[in-house]
Amino acid sequence: MEIVDNPKLTPGIHNYCDRWCERCPMTAHCAVFAMEQDEASGYPSHDPENEAFWQRLKESLKTALELLREMAQEAGVDLDALISEENEASRARLKREVEDHTLVRQAREYMQRVRKWFESEQLKTQLGLSDVASKPEVAELSDIEEVILWYHAFICAKITRAVRQEREALPASLEDMPRDADGSAKVALLAIDRCIAAWWQMRGHFPQRKDRIMDFLVRLDRLRKATEEAFPKARSFVRPGFDEE
Repeated sequence: MEIVDNPKLTPGIHNYCDRWCERCPMTAHCAVFAMEQDEASGYPSHDPENEAFWQRLKESLKTALELLREMAQEAGVDLDALISEENEASRARLKREVEDHTLVRQAREYMQRVRKWFESEQLKTQLGLSDVASKPEVAELSDIEEVILWYHAFICAKITRAVRQEREALPASLEDMPRDADGSAKVALLAIDRCIAAWWQMRGHFPQRKDRIMDFLVRLDRLRKATEEAFPKARSFVRPGFDEE
């Protein structure tokens, strides 16, 4: 709680990031990053059999539940209300609708195709490069792979969240606030932008695979346009910390 109340941190900045702390320029303003660093400093081992590991997880759960209850009260959400069978059926219908949504299906198909690409392609071998890390080609290719792999599932997760939030009814107290759906869609769009740039660079390394790589680029561009059409306010959504002057 002391970390969360630190005035130097930006409230809510972690809600619309890409979870890539190693490459994030805003970690100094993030409460989640600060808590993870604070927790990790006293626990050098992450062995699941280590009692300290499970104690740390228990403490994190307590903090999460406290913060969740505070945010729910502010939003007018009753966490103690029982979920009726009708609500359960409604949630099941919503889950099916979201999973069958065009955007979600496109994002899921892209994710699956990327996985198959990296499972089937021996990239460095095809390039004819040695494993010498100092070679610029190897270093550049490694960065490109890292970007594509980091975001390939992330895009699907964020688009799924945006579609779900778009279809869920908001409490009246939140109707005039910036929509979480737009925020999630914006993060997905930024990830798509980065993947398009990365695949274009990949194309330069693999002229013999340009047709297959072009397929990835076309799919991403179509997904980008469809997402912008479905969430026209997403690009203008102001993410705490990232988009503020």
